[in-house]
Amino acid sequence: MKQFVLAIFLITIFAMNPAQTNAISMPCSMVLEPVDKNLKNAKGTALIYKVQLNPPSFARTNVSILAVHLPEPSSYGNYDRYEGFAFIPGEISWRFKLYPTPEEDSPTWAGRFDLITARMKNAEVQVRLSNSKTETLGPSVLTKPITSCK
Repeated sequence: MKQFVLAIFLITIFAMNPAQTNAISMPCSMVLEPVDKNLKNAKGTALIYKVQLNPPSFARTNVSILAVHLPEPSSYGNYDRYEGFAFIPGEISWRFKLYPTPEEDSPTWAGRFDLITARMKNAEVQVRLSNSKTETLGPSVLTKPITSCK
């Protein structure tokens, strides 16, 4: 009988408190690092948190990105803007426009996406090149796995 009670107790503990290895607590943020190590000044940040939209509905996950000191998108080829890109490998992805600020030398690129309903376990957040006319998504310039979110 003691073994049965102990087994039920342990199962209850693991069911109520799953391992936190891939879980993140929200809100959290992380620094997006350049894929090309020659882009010494290029950095970004991603803020991830639950947001309650109007009209009232269940909470969704927001991903907001701010990226600085990025090269002109056209320096990579047929690209004219940057996009935020979040994805869970093999499952789902979200892309959203990043808008440049009117700074003279190098604009700050920023944007957000508020409609994520999936659990963000094993997700990755990136800043990617994009062509607005063809809607072609280019390679990643900044990236970081969500496990880095603190």
